[in-house]
Amino acid sequence: MPERPVLVSACLAGVPCRYDGRAKPDPGVVADVEAGRAVPACAEVLGDMGTPRPAAEIVGGDGHDVLDGAATVRTVDGEDVTAGFVRGAERVADLAAQHGVTRAVLQARSPSCGCGRIYDGTHSGALTDGDGVVAALLARRGIDVVPLRGTSAG
Repeated sequence: MPERPVLVSACLAGVPCRYDGRAKPDPGVVADVEAGRAVPACAEVLGDMGTPRPAAEIVGGDGHDVLDGAATVRTVDGEDVTAGFVRGAERVADLAAQHGVTRAVLQARSPSCGCGRIYDGTHSGALTDGDGVVAALLARRGIDVVPLRGTSAG
């Protein structure tokens, strides 16, 4: 039986999809995608948010709170972009299901992909405990979600 692919943040695979229009390629993740061992996805792009886009952070909690309607995602200018983040997370989770993904390796600190630690919603660079929106939804769907560590998604 073939090994199930790992879902990875598209920016780690070299796709220029971050809020600032850049990528954050990790050589191991890039190699895993090229070898077919990983599936790249960007929830913010899949949520129709465009690239580049204003920086955004979760205000009032973390991704679990966003999914429960108790927190919002706001740009540095205060625009509420929660709907795009939730829509993108749902599309990533659907993609993961289509590929039989059971593990995701995601970009740290992101309001979408962060797992364990995210920016605190003040746009000051401070961190707080919590998960991003897509990390929270994937975890709710039974997918093992971890931040990138080392040099390979596998």
